[in-house]
Amino acid sequence: MITFNPNISSATNQINPAAGAGLDQKAPAAAKDFGKTVNAVSDYLSQIDGQQKVSDVSIMDLMSGKNNDINSVVASVAKADMSFKMLVGVRNKLIEAYKQTMNMPI
Repeated sequence: MITFNPNISSATNQINPAAGAGLDQKAPAAAKDFGKTVNAVSDYLSQIDGQQKVSDVSIMDLMSGKNNDINSVVASVAKADMSFKMLVGVRNKLIEAYKQTMNMPI
């Protein structure tokens, strides 16, 4: 059973001032999951950026004559294009979810 204590002054006295601005050193599970999600998104963005760079290099190599295999160039460009389109689609879904959340009545 949860009991509610309306005396706020006693609750504020229980905060440990040595804990660093009132923050506990142990992060809640939700914060750890959010951190993992941010790291995963960052890794995914790095992979997409890498694919874009590989695509650019393969195009430059084809144009300069270092590479004569147009099939590999087209494949790398198509892979980078699909990855970018997927990223834009995920971004659009996240924006739509945010808008729906903001329009929810309280």
